[in-house]
Order: sequence, then structure tokens, then C-alpha cells
Amino acid sequence: MRRLSRKKTLSLVKELDAFPKVPESYVETSASRGTVSLLAFTFMGILTVLEFLVYRETWMRYDYEVDKDFTSKLRLNIDITVAMRCQYIGADVLDLAETMVTSSEGLVLFDLTPQQRQWQRMLQQIQNRLQDEISLQDLLFKSAMKSSVTALPPREHPPTEPLSACRIHGHLEINKVAGNFHITVGKAIPHPRGHAHLAALVSHDSYNFSHRIDHMSFGELMPGIINPLDGTEKIAEESNQMYQYFITIVPTKLHTRKVYGDTHQFSVTERERVINHATGSHGVSGIFMKYDISSLMVTVTEDHMPLWKFLENHEHNISSNHCSEILQPDPPL
Repeated sequence: MRRLSRKKTLSLVKELDAFPKVPESYVETSASRGTVSLLAFTFMGILTVLEFLVYRETWMRYDYEVDKDFTSKLRLNIDITVAMRCQYIGADVLDLAETMVTSSEGLVLFDLTPQQRQWQRMLQQIQNRLQDEISLQDLLFKSAMKSSVTALPPREHPPTEPLSACRIHGHLEINKVAGNFHITVGKAIPHPRGHAHLAALVSHDSYNFSHRIDHMSFGELMPGIINPLDGTEKIAEESNQMYQYFITIVPTKLHTRKVYGDTHQFSVTERERVINHATGSHGVSGIFMKYDISSLMVTVTEDHMPLWKFLENHEHNISSNHCSEILQPDPPL
């Protein structure tokens, strides 16, 4: 008897319906309602796909703060080719702390091979696009393009012509203060008031400050950054040519999915003129890169939509579509 009563109780619970359904005979179907429902579900599916694409996408957030680090050293990475023999020129850095640092050099051929010239044109096109479309830099940050991609490719065959150019390359540890990296005639010699270049020992006919900057950066080499002067080439029309680059260095922290580290970006303003003391254009022939450190530090962070936000937006889309179906007007009787 107890088993029979339990079975009856279970059957009653199963058949219990707190929300009775409307009999199908009372429901009036129409083609317009079905069409609206189909469009609503299609629209909901499109919104879901678009929301998922937004969820997968990331964007860059830029935060600014005061740079409080003034004691650490700054790394200068340089690769410049000057159309003069190494014995005729000197390259060094002199900063406000009166510290002089020299760099390594070697004889090369100034003219590029067709493959190297193609690489240079490609890099110059990227530089032009970066000036017109700032958002392109965000794509480079995300892709974390390695610096080896922007490196000058080696020559396919050793040159047969005489090596008449000087390649100055390597990295220097400099103080984190304003300074001047310069290349001018004559080797540098230190003296109590700074340093001087022995230009008197070089014939004026040997002056040629045509140069090519294959790479110049500050700080650790970081993928995803193309520096403003990479791929720059200047051809001097006069022997007494003076090239000036005014550089502002901005400390940068890069926090992306692929890269996490500290580096330095910079902006540059260029100026060139011919030295002619007879016309009042005074100065020294050469290449001068005057740099200064910005007091602001930039933190670049790759942001991503959190999962709870994606689910919230998805639920909102579903609720909106259901409301649109409920609010459909009844067909006329």
C-alpha cells in the first residue's frame, strides 16, 4: 500500500504544472509573426558574432606619469654609414655630465645593392605611413615585429670596388641626461674643457657627409617598434654640409601579450644647411644628433574585454530580441 501511494504521489508531482500552457487550438499563427521572429533571431545571431569579434579584439591604452628614474644608464644603439673614410672622421657622445664615449667603426661600401635598396624603400614607405596613420603603430605593438625584420640585409657578394665609406655601429651606455652624438672631421682628443677634433689634418676635398642611418634607437631593443630615423638617407650637395637632428626621448613601458619590458621612443626634428662663414652661416661641418630626455613616461598597455562583460552584452542582446517579439502587435481579427 505504501508503494502504491508513493507512485501516485510521484505521478501527481510530475503532472503538476504551476504555469498552465495555452491550448494550441487557442493560438492563432500568422506569416507576419513568423517572419518577425525569424528576423529577430537572425539579428540576434549577427549581434552575437559581432560581439564575439569585439571580445577577441584588443586595443592599446596610453597612460602618462612622471619619470622618477634619473640615475640609471641609457643605451644608445647606432648604425650609421658616412661616405668618408674612417681615418678622416671621429664619432663620439658628449653629454651635460661632460662624459665622452666613443663608438666602433669599420670600412664599408656606401652604395647599396639592389636588394638593400629595395629594403630601404620599403622601410621608408612604412615611415611615411606611420606619420599619416598613427593607429598603425598599435598594430606594430600587437604584432611584436622583431627588429631583425628592419635590419639591413647583408650583401649577396663581397664588393669589388674600393671601400670608401665608414660604418659606425654598436651600442653605447650613456648618462640619462641631455647630450650630443656627433660625427665630424678629425679624430677626437679629450682636453680639460671637453674635447676637440683634429680637423686640420684632413684635406677639405675629402669632406663628404652624405650618410645613411640604418638604425638608431635608445634603450633595450624591443620588437614592434620602428624608430623614426631608421632608413634615413641624406646626400650632401656641398662638402661643408651640416646635418642636425633634434631628438626628444620618451621613456616607454610596453605591456602587451607578446612583449613586456622597458624601452625608449623618440621624436625628431631635422635641419640641414651649408657652412659658409662669408655669408654668416657659421658652424662645423658634420652630423649632430642633440638629444634630451622627457620628464614624462608613457605606459602602453594592451587591453582586452573581460569575459563577464562579453556575457553581459550577450545576455542584453538576447533580452532585447525577446522583448521585441513580445511587443509585436496582434494581427487584426
